[in-house]
Amino acid sequence: MKTAIPAPLLLIVAVLSLSSCETMQSAADIATVIGQSTGTITQSQAESIRKTTKAVARSAEEFTPEQEYYIGRTVGAVVLTKYRAYDNSRANAYTNVLGQTLAQASDLPSTFGGYHFLILDSDEINAFATPSGLVFVTRGLLRCCRSEDALAAVLAHEVGHVQLRHGMQAIEKARVTEALTTIAAESAKTLGSREVAELTRTFEGAITDITNTMINKGYARSQEYEADHAALTILKRVGYDPGGLTEMLTVMKRNLKPGGVDFAKTHPSPDDRIVRIRAGSADAAAVRPPASRQARFQQAMERI
Repeated sequence: MKTAIPAPLLLIVAVLSLSSCETMQSAADIATVIGQSTGTITQSQAESIRKTTKAVARSAEEFTPEQEYYIGRTVGAVVLTKYRAYDNSRANAYTNVLGQTLAQASDLPSTFGGYHFLILDSDEINAFATPSGLVFVTRGLLRCCRSEDALAAVLAHEVGHVQLRHGMQAIEKARVTEALTTIAAESAKTLGSREVAELTRTFEGAITDITNTMINKGYARSQEYEADHAALTILKRVGYDPGGLTEMLTVMKRNLKPGGVDFAKTHPSPDDRIVRIRAGSADAAAVRPPASRQARFQQAMERI
């Protein structure tokens, strides 16, 4: 025989998709009081419902800039447990100046903690951007850059991920989905401690969600294409050659190892990206980089 869903739970589930976090919490309080007074649910079940609703309400909240900053810092710390920072002050200073310039031309020129750019001492061909604007690029990827325009394209792509909040999206969707799935699965029997624990772990796993997406799985193809599009816009605003991105991808294509743990695993193929980039920059004016631009690039990157 099918178990009837208690009226308080029906009320809670109904409001989950309707309004704000405050409305969710208020409805849960009212529903649990009614449920306890009518004997439909016990005191411990009522407390479980309140905790669960609070967890779901949190999953629907917008992150504040401060929260994004601390999440980004934590993700950055995880990255630095896997990769060593490159000890080359000139190369890092140059990369930071270039990155800051590009970030100022993006649709998100400032974040709570500001943008920061760091070279990782790794031969892997990779780059990462955490929420709030920590950008890491490996020496292996820098070696795929033959000009400042190409390096600018790499950094602009990562800034694009930040402005589009791709890192935060990796956890927001998972948090909401997990919370609502648990509610749906358990609504016929009220939630116990195990189910509440599942929900409270959702946010605790947020950092893992982001780092797994960045380092192991990669963003969705659509998000990588979006970051490329954002990079083209940033490059045009600053006066860099959008062709720098295709230049870098062409070199990268030759250097990538099939089955590797870097861009080959986590990004669309260079060929696919090149086709889309060329289509998106067909109307861009030709850029003739000044000699001084290439000179400073070569000077900063000579030991990479």
